Amino acid sequence: QVQLVESGGGSVQSGGSLRLSCVASEYTYRRYCMGWFRQAPGKEREVVAIIDSDGVTRYANFVKGRFTISQDNARNTLFLQMNSLKPEDSAMYYCAADGSNWGSCENQFEFWGQGILVTVSS
Repeated sequence: QVQLVESGGGSVQSGGSLRLSCVASEYTYRRYCMGWFRQAPGKEREVVAIIDSDGVTRYANFVKGRFTISQDNARNTLFLQMNSLKPEDSAMYYCAADGSNWGSCENQFEFWGQGILVTVSS
């Protein structure tokens, strides 16, 4: 069972940048699809970006061109570079892992980090 720990959140002004990191407790390359999700108060959790073991990425429309998901397989670390942040990006951000099909993204994210808060002020 993989454990995930996020870091890098905080407060930033509109237009600013943050880089989230997620360290996994075990080797994830070729075993897990990794993703970032977020949940704002009173709203449903939504996917932000995902990356499979081939490095293929997918983004939610609301972050395309602003956020970049990447991973350092040697360090078992997932990143989310967030640029041009907007107040509506404020939320708890979660790292998650889908191990259902050897790195292929099957939308079966069974492992989750504890979440990290991102606050963007106008």
